[in-house]
Amino acid sequence: VQLQASGGGLVQAGGSLRLSCAASGRPFRRYAMGWFRRAPGKEREFVARLRSDGGSRYYADSVKGRFTISRDNAKLMVYLQMDNLKPEDTAVYYCAASTTDDILDNSHKKTASYGYWGQGTLVTVSS
Repeated sequence: VQLQASGGGLVQAGGSLRLSCAASGRPFRRYAMGWFRRAPGKEREFVARLRSDGGSRYYADSVKGRFTISRDNAKLMVYLQMDNLKPEDTAVYYCAASTTDDILDNSHKKTASYGYWGQGTLVTVSS
């Protein structure tokens, strides 16, 4: 599966953005989808994940209650709605696909669990 992320930009603290990730290739509905981010000078970190069937959602504690992950299997799209953005949310955001819904040992938070990655989209939150 090929992934293409978009929707990043510059926003003031407290504002909102919606990131999109367009998929193409193998049956999209078979993949669990995730969002990760890499802030300047930091390693890539888990943000959110959604099961292949659009069921269970998982979030990093830092974004819980502010970000929402969703998917439209008919349109081959995954979204990350980001509300009440904070300067510390500034990062390059990546969408990723995993061939398994397994989350044992918090595997869903590990980059190694995702075999497919899109290019990043930059989100900058000004204070």
